[in-house]
Amino acid sequence: MSAPSQWPLPENGIRFLTPAFMVDKLARHPLTQECYPTAMGFYPSADRHRMERLHHNDNLLIYCVDGKGHAETANWQGAIRTGELLLLPQGIAHHYEADPDEPWTIYWVHYQGSGAALFNQYLENRAGGPPVIEAGISPQLVAHFRGLLAVHRTGYNTRAFINAANQLRHLLTHIALEIRRARASSQDSFNLEAVQNLMLDHIGQTLDLDTLAAAANLSKYHFSSKYKGLTGYSPIKHFLNMKMEHACHLLDSSQLSVKGVASALGYDDPLYFSRQFSKTVGLSPRAYRRSVRS
Repeated sequence: MSAPSQWPLPENGIRFLTPAFMVDKLARHPLTQECYPTAMGFYPSADRHRMERLHHNDNLLIYCVDGKGHAETANWQGAIRTGELLLLPQGIAHHYEADPDEPWTIYWVHYQGSGAALFNQYLENRAGGPPVIEAGISPQLVAHFRGLLAVHRTGYNTRAFINAANQLRHLLTHIALEIRRARASSQDSFNLEAVQNLMLDHIGQTLDLDTLAAAANLSKYHFSSKYKGLTGYSPIKHFLNMKMEHACHLLDSSQLSVKGVASALGYDDPLYFSRQFSKTVGLSPRAYRRSVRS
């Protein structure tokens, strides 16, 4: 494990290392072996905090929630600002430090595991690419870090560490959501949330690409390209998915017939609706209703 810095810890700071015997357990346990924390902490207003590693044998994620810092790898150097994360994968030599005028406040976690590289890729970390991730200030991310840090007061309880390892997985996957949200909010002339609210408001109607692109004040081509880049779906496909999600809710919570559900979602042809539902959900509407009510 790459040792954390020896920055003098204030009373309200946290620095916690997973003991070697617990690391061995987590590396072998089927519920944790893919990804588990080896060290974690919280450094408030970390004046003069700095670290340099020529050999980095685990993965490190730093979340800056106030102030700023600076980092450098072989291929990149730059500032780490409030709301940004610094991801340093295993094997990447690096240097980082708090800004002397506005020292950062950071949450951080070192982690290992057979699936750690896959989680890094899921965070869109590319070999040789910038290690900085824009996520914004997210109370939910802070809560995830605080929940992870709660393990440092459990007396090395194995079940608590198993829970912490899975909280770490949740943290990493939630960061991916925040990346998309931050990217969407920064798009010029394109408010993704507003477009999706328009879709939800018209869930029982038909919306075409022209209408959606006009709402985003973009051409159809640029709108479709940006939308798919942010969500992974074309806008019409995503609207269809929203409709099928709502269809599932109606089939579960109402007494509407399949024809009635189709009509509520703007489909004049219940057979066409059923085909779309089956293609998306994997069950016919009637089979879905039986599965959730049995």
